[in-house]
Amino acid sequence: MTRLWEEGEGYRVADYIRSLESGHGALCDGIAQEARASHVPVIRPETASFLKTMTAIVRPARILEVGAAVGYSALLMAQAMPKGAAITTIENDGSRAQKAREHFCTAGMEGRITLVEGDAGQVIGKLKGPYDLIFMDAAKGQYIGWLPRIMELMADGGVLFSDNVFQDGDIFESRFAVERRKRTIHSRMREYLYVLKHTKELETSIVPIGDGVALSVKKAQGIKEAALNEED
Repeated sequence: MTRLWEEGEGYRVADYIRSLESGHGALCDGIAQEARASHVPVIRPETASFLKTMTAIVRPARILEVGAAVGYSALLMAQAMPKGAAITTIENDGSRAQKAREHFCTAGMEGRITLVEGDAGQVIGKLKGPYDLIFMDAAKGQYIGWLPRIMELMADGGVLFSDNVFQDGDIFESRFAVERRKRTIHSRMREYLYVLKHTKELETSIVPIGDGVALSVKKAQGIKEAALNEED
């Protein structure tokens, strides 16, 4: 199957953006290199820079990450977050969680990054918000199921950064052009993106970077009320 996002113009753009990268420090660059060699999923280089930039823009006091893997993206956000900010990150895989803890200790960030090991759906049900920035990078088929609780945890004006929404190009294809084993996650991701774009409480843009990012801002109460008044 031809991948529009991996071939042609999309590839040339990504390749050029990556050529400009200067790295994220020896520790983070080493973690990313080791993870990719071991086939552990970590965010793509251009997405990594975008995540750091968004963290610097938002200046969050509290960050929630759903899907720590080996701690790479949490450490990227830690580089850009304000002094005194803290990250809570969730990981269900025990061996990856242990690696992440080791990396946090090496970086001297164990006091500012708290890793909660367990199923994300269960963990987010017990957390107390609000969070100023939420980074979603776990099981893509679960995004739509987690969204109601994620929105409850978001602060007014908070940002939801959802990664891998293009699913390596599958999202552009019809359901019947996708491998049968991938059709459920394909339909769930399409539903997720539709809901993000049609939820009045959110302002969402789909950004064609990396494997696709959905960037959503939770509107403040006054803005939501004004929008409702305009409709009346």
